[in-house]
Amino acid sequence: LATTQGSRPADKRDRAILLLFIAYGLRAGEVAGLQLDDLDWENEILRVRCPKPGRTHSYPLSRGLGQAIVTYMREVRPTGFGRSLFFSLSAPIRPLTRSALGRLVRVRLDRIGITSGPRGTHALRHATAQHLLDKGMSMKAIGDFLGHRSPSSTAIYAKVDRDALRSIARAW
Repeated sequence: LATTQGSRPADKRDRAILLLFIAYGLRAGEVAGLQLDDLDWENEILRVRCPKPGRTHSYPLSRGLGQAIVTYMREVRPTGFGRSLFFSLSAPIRPLTRSALGRLVRVRLDRIGITSGPRGTHALRHATAQHLLDKGMSMKAIGDFLGHRSPSSTAIYAKVDRDALRSIARAW
């Protein structure tokens, strides 16, 4: 997020996108599929259609994300190109795709010096899950938050419990 502190149009758009990946752990397809109608401003709800499980999840719209989206919509988002939320910034103007979102994340990670290891949008999803796990959230709650149908889908996030490893290392 630190790379999006500037006033360039890309910074304003990318801040909203990165908040969706980081705070909500969304998949690239979910972010790419967001439409203007998915934002319920009155009730402060974000509706996300999940292409993988084929259902819709509702999330509370955080103040930070709401402000980032409003800034993007007022100052950057092109009008007259459709109901998609996020668009490219140069011609041809079109809705952002999953692959474009992956490139955006890799460029932002490059800027902070992360040039190896998993660097796509799913790495941010894993980081979100790891953060929730580190904060003591149950695997069931994490799975529900991420929209997993099966506990086995969430089990991958239990591979490394950093706090448990730290406590073991301290003992040695």
